[in-house]
Amino acid sequence: MKDLDIKNRIEKLRKEISRLQFEYYTKDSPSVEDEVYDSLTKELKSLEDKYPKYKDPNSILNRITGKPLKKFKKVKHEVRLLSLGNVFSIDELKSWEKRNLKILDKEKIQEYFCELKFDGLAVSLIYENGKLIRGATRGDGEIGEDITENLKTIESIPLILKSPFPDKIEVRGEAIMRKKVLEDLNKNNLKEGKPLFANSRNAAAGSLRQLDPRLAKERHLDFIAYEVSQISDNWKTQISKHSSKHELLLKLGFQVDKNILKTSNIDDISVFINKIQSIRESLPFGIDGVVVNINDTKTYELLGVTGKDPRGVIAYKYPAEKATTIVTDITVNVGRTGVLTPLAHFKPTLVAGSTISKATLHNMDQIDRLGIRIGDTVVIQKAGDVIPEVVEVLAKMRTGKEKKFKMPTKCPVCNFEVEKRDTLHKQNSSNTSVAYYCTNKNCPAKNRRGMQHFVNIFEIYTVGPKILDRLKDEGLISDVADLFTLEVSDLSGLERFGVKSADNIISSISSHKRVPLWRFLYALGILHVGEQTAQDISNHFGSLDRIMNAKKEDIMTIENIGPIVASSIEEYFSRKENLSFIKKLFHNGVNLEKENKISNNQKKFLGQTFVLTGTLSSMSRDEAKRKIIDLGGKVSSSVSKNTSYLVAGNEPGSKYTEAIKLNIKILDESSFLALLL
Repeated sequence: MKDLDIKNRIEKLRKEISRLQFEYYTKDSPSVEDEVYDSLTKELKSLEDKYPKYKDPNSILNRITGKPLKKFKKVKHEVRLLSLGNVFSIDELKSWEKRNLKILDKEKIQEYFCELKFDGLAVSLIYENGKLIRGATRGDGEIGEDITENLKTIESIPLILKSPFPDKIEVRGEAIMRKKVLEDLNKNNLKEGKPLFANSRNAAAGSLRQLDPRLAKERHLDFIAYEVSQISDNWKTQISKHSSKHELLLKLGFQVDKNILKTSNIDDISVFINKIQSIRESLPFGIDGVVVNINDTKTYELLGVTGKDPRGVIAYKYPAEKATTIVTDITVNVGRTGVLTPLAHFKPTLVAGSTISKATLHNMDQIDRLGIRIGDTVVIQKAGDVIPEVVEVLAKMRTGKEKKFKMPTKCPVCNFEVEKRDTLHKQNSSNTSVAYYCTNKNCPAKNRRGMQHFVNIFEIYTVGPKILDRLKDEGLISDVADLFTLEVSDLSGLERFGVKSADNIISSISSHKRVPLWRFLYALGILHVGEQTAQDISNHFGSLDRIMNAKKEDIMTIENIGPIVASSIEEYFSRKENLSFIKKLFHNGVNLEKENKISNNQKKFLGQTFVLTGTLSSMSRDEAKRKIIDLGGKVSSSVSKNTSYLVAGNEPGSKYTEAIKLNIKILDESSFLALLL
């Protein structure tokens, strides 16, 4: 990005994040999900770190911009309510530990305390002489709203603490709505024609913002305590650790969660994080991560605060199923029926645990519905193993440089005319949509058999006909050249594809990008050019450039190649679409092995033709064939008077009998191996 573009992007992000913070903290009516907000703030932090000259000392990242609502009494927090910094991977968690160790000048943190990160509304409760005297929201961290009467309706918030209790204590925790309560509430709202709550956090916050406490009581909220922010001096020795705060809270009558871990090892924390993630959906309440605290209170306080985040605690957030990214391009692929499918390309973005760089846009109807343009900031979604998709355009992030997409009038594969056709929706046969099709019946993109021939000759055996069809139907490829641009994340979301099978396919494709000239030539599927002919041509010309520029007469000088084969080769390389396809293969990473000059030893089989029959114990038939070719020989599938040797393994077939009749020299396996030396 250019310097001015970076500056503009940072300003756009700050403005949008500020607007979203106001919606979230003040109105309790966010227009985007937490994952989208997190993705934008993560991008802003990354840009500010990378380009420090654009850092703002009063950055939106260091402030909580929620403002108290006028309908509730404003209250100043006696101890500022800070927020938590986030990490999204174990590597980032280890970096957080490393930074803290450097500040502390220590080699190891003595102990961590891990707990769940609840998806609710942060609340502060102050008790004096064991009685609840005030409950408030976070607000902007300095000033919140007095919602004491509403909080009193939550049965899990004790109005009087269990004895013994301190003269004064401030307890912090999360007001939450359980999943079952949210489900019942939305069912009732649906019946009454009221708006549905998007999630339990919004429902909990909205419930506590009711002016009538009776309405709050009907919502059946819960409260889970997790912090003691202040306490009478004579009780401070009881909270020397974060874990002892939990123990005290439990004794005083608060509900604390039992999913905890104490350890000194980040690897143990990783196991805990994965364990919680595996049971996350089955939990009765919503969570979005795990909070990792330095357990020792003195160490925690010694580390201090950076911006709005204490250094001694961090929130590990689970991979978001939604994230924001920038559309860098929209290209078009052609399916096996000739339909043109637009494909969005993004800046590589981590979502749902995998890096996404592209997603199908299906058709022009989808593009028009989203209003998507090249250069847009968009929300992408990948829930579990679902194929990544664009679900929203953040139009407020536009700079004016975005470009509208137009479907091409010529096929991007064969350059034939494209026509629009009305097609029926699969889900609703009464609705139609516009689809674009290549009019060329012989478009290479429609040639399934030719594509399968190519991958077989390249020995990419993990890609069969059904997989090729699926990739084309999903708009991921137009031709086999597109295979070499695929990534694991492009396949892992497809139905019946897991990360392991996707990884196997991509690994196989990547490992077969480099091939000898004859194999490349054979894979092109030139009419009348089989394996042996491809080898003869490659041996004769030695380079692809010479083959592509060869005239019919030049090709006919090769032994056993006549005018029909020579004409076919010359015609293939005269067609622009074929030259474009070859160029695309090389652009996408296919390479030809360098032709080594043949030594005298390698010439030993020149002019000799071998036939293989039976089973060899020391190598496969393909390996034997390759060794013969490497030494300048030819391999034929049938015995004739031109056969130099028959290599006979175990249980030879009719070729053995035919060789005896024609007095062909027969080699057993040991003789053949000796000949190779």
